[in-house]
Amino acid sequence: MHTMGSDFERSQSSIAFCGLSSTPADIEAARFIVVPVPYEATTEWLPGTRFAPQSIIDASRLLELYDHVLDYDISDAGIATAGELSPEYAGPQAMIARVKSCVANWLGRNKIPVLLGGEHTITVGAVEAGKETYSDVSILHIDAHADLRDEYLGTRYGQATVMRRVREMCPTAHVGIRALSLPERRLIDSDGIPVVFWPPADSEDWPTTILDSLGDHVYITLDVDGIDPGLVPWVGTPEPGGLTWDDLWRLLMPVAESRHVVGFDVVEFSPRGPGSEASAYLLSKLIYRLIGAIHLSNTHREAHSNG
Repeated sequence: MHTMGSDFERSQSSIAFCGLSSTPADIEAARFIVVPVPYEATTEWLPGTRFAPQSIIDASRLLELYDHVLDYDISDAGIATAGELSPEYAGPQAMIARVKSCVANWLGRNKIPVLLGGEHTITVGAVEAGKETYSDVSILHIDAHADLRDEYLGTRYGQATVMRRVREMCPTAHVGIRALSLPERRLIDSDGIPVVFWPPADSEDWPTTILDSLGDHVYITLDVDGIDPGLVPWVGTPEPGGLTWDDLWRLLMPVAESRHVVGFDVVEFSPRGPGSEASAYLLSKLIYRLIGAIHLSNTHREAHSNG
């Protein structure tokens, strides 16, 4: 049972994504729930990811609600912004449990959660909830870093170990990787983990390689440093190279069209200085269009199944 006005659905219309009304009634009717998660505790280099959710939401208010690529007013998909998920500083595992509870709440109400981090550690909690709801869920991971270390700086739960913990729960596929340790590379090779290192050796068919490795239900985690730093320089751990805007959509559009995307997160954006507003706008547009692509694909599948 849930009650209106619970911790996960406080009205946040004053900071709502795209400025869309987000009263409890709007949240009840919405299909997509944007959840700000300003958690930052294990970032090792450049701080500031805790400011990313607000920065992305602020930029989203400048978006045109109509998207010419999808030929659709994406606001009609049903989008509302939930209350900020306040950080839990008792330790990373405590925050993971908090995220899991939040995501499980939305999945249990047939919503698609969209998490705005914050650091990458939050993905573990989201996947834990996703796995309990969809036993066949697989994870699409876009990132400059493999994040497959078993332990880093004395902890097994942090932004450098997040995908190792995720792989203990479900299959993963990785895109954009261009910085990793030798043990991580050996793990990838020994376990046959699907990885497209960047730049891709096969410049034409790399999206197919990833698509073929994903199951029917997919959760997407996008670490912003996977994107070309010329587009998004403000990240916690920058790395040269990366996916362009067109590269992202060569992958994300077919995933949305051919799989059931159960949720996604955008993490590790660190809006610390001049020019970060442009990066925040890019990320808000990416999030908005991905919501639209998921919604239209779901609508088409439902129409087809109903004859």
